[in-house]
Amino acid sequence: MKKILTIFAAVVLVFSACSTKNEKNNEVNDFRIHRGTNLSHWLSQSEERGEARQLHIQEDDFARLDSLGFDFVRIPIDEVQFWDEEGNKLPEAWNLLTFALDQCGKHHLRAIVDLHIIRSHYFNAVNEGDGNANTLFTSEEAQQQLINMWYELSDALKGYSNDSVAYEFMNEPVAEKHEQWNQLIAKVHKALREREPQRTLVIGSNLWQGYETMKFLKVPEGDKNIVLSFHYYNPMILTHYGAWWTPIGRYTGEVNYPGVLVSKEDYEAAPDTLKPLLEPYLTQVWDVNRIREDFKDAIEVAKKYDLQLFCGEWGVYEPVNRELAYKWTKDMLSVFDEFNIAWTTWCYDADFGFWDQQKNDFKDKPLVDLLTGK
Repeated sequence: MKKILTIFAAVVLVFSACSTKNEKNNEVNDFRIHRGTNLSHWLSQSEERGEARQLHIQEDDFARLDSLGFDFVRIPIDEVQFWDEEGNKLPEAWNLLTFALDQCGKHHLRAIVDLHIIRSHYFNAVNEGDGNANTLFTSEEAQQQLINMWYELSDALKGYSNDSVAYEFMNEPVAEKHEQWNQLIAKVHKALREREPQRTLVIGSNLWQGYETMKFLKVPEGDKNIVLSFHYYNPMILTHYGAWWTPIGRYTGEVNYPGVLVSKEDYEAAPDTLKPLLEPYLTQVWDVNRIREDFKDAIEVAKKYDLQLFCGEWGVYEPVNRELAYKWTKDMLSVFDEFNIAWTTWCYDADFGFWDQQKNDFKDKPLVDLLTGK
């Protein structure tokens, strides 16, 4: 009898320990975010190396963002900056990333580490005429390589508090079928949870993290340490006016906002090759109500899963008429506030940004004042 009681007690202890562990793993982190910006074109989408890269973002940048009232940053990183073609680590980028996270901790900023571009997947490959470059969704080897990269990132970053640092395991997926992305989410989520049960993970929707595809997103059930992400640059004719990398950027006529964006006269004067792209802007009304309607699906998905919603990219290209840019920005901020949506602008100091590193001064102070509520 004594032996049976001893065994019973041991079993109770085991179940108790498992229960405690599961409860701990289901605790919701204090990774709460509100307003931020992307530290883009530094550890991602940049040819800078050596001293130029080391000097690009420094402690005063983190101190500045803190003093302005931002509470977090998104840090895009690229595979080519962190690993060579043989998969060997490139130490400088790793040191800069940990430097950035250390500075975030020092200056009261949370951080999202965003794996932005990998060798098997580039979000803009189709638009740049290289649609065959993306092998991620058809290659088991490429998917395992993505997981392996996150194993190495986790090994380097797991010491940072779950309340301070989150992982966005891939930026702007472009899968032919939504289910391909959902299956990859499940695979990477499982792999990361085995390493870090509590880390906050940022997960976006298929096709460039579009708001329109949020309704097709399958979120891992029962995991409360997930932030749902979408990106928003609509209307592109306004936000990307003059942008060389997108066809709509070739339009040189007048743009209006709010209201109908392109007049009949400007449409008739445009090149015939652009007219199919301009036709929707002849009749559609764009204003705060349109933005609110566009966000509807994303808001509903976040409610369904009871998760925080985050707009990871939004902004206006630098050459865009500033008065139009400010009107659109005000409307965006209004909807973000209405539905408690966290955000990071694209971006801090590049061609959508508000800070000039060369002049060490603001290049768009009115925009900063809008963003920070000054």
